[in-house]
Amino acid sequence: MSESRAWSEVAPPGAGTKVALALVHSNVFISLAATSWVVTTIVLADLPVDPLPLCIVFAVTLFVYSLNRFTDIDEDEFNVPGRATFTKQYGRATVLVGLLGYLLVVAVGIYRDIPRVELLLAPLVVISLYSIVGLKRLLLVKNLLVGLAWAGIPLGVGVYYGVARTTEILVLTGYVLAMLTIAAVIFDLKDIVGDRREGIRTIPRVVGTRWTRLGCAAATICVGLALVLVVAIGLVGPRYLVLLALSGYVLAYSLLADPDATPLFYGFVVDGEHVFLAAIVVALEAGGFL
Repeated sequence: MSESRAWSEVAPPGAGTKVALALVHSNVFISLAATSWVVTTIVLADLPVDPLPLCIVFAVTLFVYSLNRFTDIDEDEFNVPGRATFTKQYGRATVLVGLLGYLLVVAVGIYRDIPRVELLLAPLVVISLYSIVGLKRLLLVKNLLVGLAWAGIPLGVGVYYGVARTTEILVLTGYVLAMLTIAAVIFDLKDIVGDRREGIRTIPRVVGTRWTRLGCAAATICVGLALVLVVAIGLVGPRYLVLLALSGYVLAYSLLADPDATPLFYGFVVDGEHVFLAAIVVALEAGGFL
């Protein structure tokens, strides 16, 4: 661990930093971030507001990420020691809360007979493939798996509303798949030490920090250009260009990402991209600009 990284972990945090770290380490913030994609999908696809898909995504994300903290605790000891400490102290409680929430939304889904309710078991398959089967050890495979898991949010919203095959939902699904795969590669920058110790091959370990940043920035630009093309040929309406705000956000943090950045850079700033986009989408919709 570098000196700057060590300092970021041990320096006494202020009240605001403590709250932010608690939200990040408890996985509440990442759950809110995932739920933000439900909001973005509902607004852009012009769907009626329903609280159930919001609750489903929040509860499932909280459970999956809380469980993953236990399976990855050995790596976190080196990559994010503050998170590992939090997991040891409060991890069982967060997993229990996540599990209860997960079981509750599954029960409600069965009671309401929502379409393809069996898909709520998919997160268990993903976490098993990622950590237990060990796909996270395969170069780029774990990044694609993360992208696929997050792409399941807009697609799942489409299934819930019975519009999964519409162009709007499919474009959102493809966009999320691409952007979250890029974000997952950026996240590997902070994990270089632990991944090296655990023998996990990642893009930053193979090509280095500089080329990882430049490659992710280039990939982000390509995704943005593809989105512009999709809008230009009329597959989706101009309102979908609002997604370029997220592309700009990802481009910025791709170029700024550093293995020695504090946990809040990755857990709050990077993951905050989803909340950032949803806030812009909701504001523009409320103002009549979408």
